[in-house]
Formats: sequence, structure tokens, C-alpha cells
Amino acid sequence: MGAPTSGILAEFFLQHLEHIHITLLSDKHKIVGYFRYVDDILILYDTDHSDVHNILDDFSTIHQKLKFTAEQETNSQINFLDITIHRTPTNWKSAIYRKPTFIDTIIPYNSNHSNQHKYATVRFLYNRRNTYDLHEDYYNGEVTTIQNILHYSALPIHPHSTVSPDTKKK
Repeated sequence: MGAPTSGILAEFFLQHLEHIHITLLSDKHKIVGYFRYVDDILILYDTDHSDVHNILDDFSTIHQKLKFTAEQETNSQINFLDITIHRTPTNWKSAIYRKPTFIDTIIPYNSNHSNQHKYATVRFLYNRRNTYDLHEDYYNGEVTTIQNILHYSALPIHPHSTVSPDTKKK
């Protein structure tokens, strides 16, 4: 275990290095986008002007104690945190990413956990689906995935369906 302030100090240190080096590296390698969350970095760059190995070499010279590794896109897609980014010829599509070890269950309804914990998980799933800018196909797939998760966890929650004004009972 580290000191309680270690995370804050690490963030200060990384922000300082980014302030000094990222602008220079962005210009040199034609980096289009640089996104960091804690220690995960997503870099978008122009492949006509740069190579991932050159970028990685330059990043590795920023500080002797920092080691950078690269994961490149496969089949025009890459996973970053909990999203999968699909590159198309004209734009980007995003989807929820789940690790290969993911199983369609959460806290079972009949467990002794508090109901607050059970429903917080459900709210998280719906909030993530509604907050992320998911492509329509992936949004609909996420609805099915959430329904499966609720079913396998025996939660008595059913998604609300929209009722058109014509079909409402009078």
C-alpha cells in the first residue's frame, strides 16, 4: 500500500510532463487527439505522417522511470477503458466494451446484499448506455445485453416500453 497522497502526486507529475512534452510530440507526429484517464492513453494520429513505433520511442524518452506500451487497432477497432471504438472510412462508431471474461450476471436478486447495491448496478448499466454516444446498432445491442443481465440475475426489472398515444387504453 502506498501513501494516500501518492495518486494525487502521480497525477501532478503526469500533468507536468504532459504540459512540457505533449505539445511538442503532437506537432512532431501529427497527433490528432490525445486522451488520458489515469494511466491509460489513447492517441489518434495520422498514419501518413507517423508510425506507432516512432511515437512510442519518443514517449519513452520523456522520463526514464516511465515505460509506455502500445496496443494498436485490430480490424479497424480498438478498446479504450470500457468502450470499443470502430473506425470507418468516414467516421467513428463507439460501443460498450466488455472483457472476454465478462459473464451476464450481477448481484443476484435473491442474495443478501442490500437492494440499494442491486439497483445501483442496474442504474449504472442504463446510465452508461444512455450517456455514451453509442452508434444506433450498438445502442440496441446494449439494450439486449442489459435485459439478459437482468434476466440471469433474476431481477424483477423490465425496461419501460414506449406506448404511442394511439394504443393507450381509455
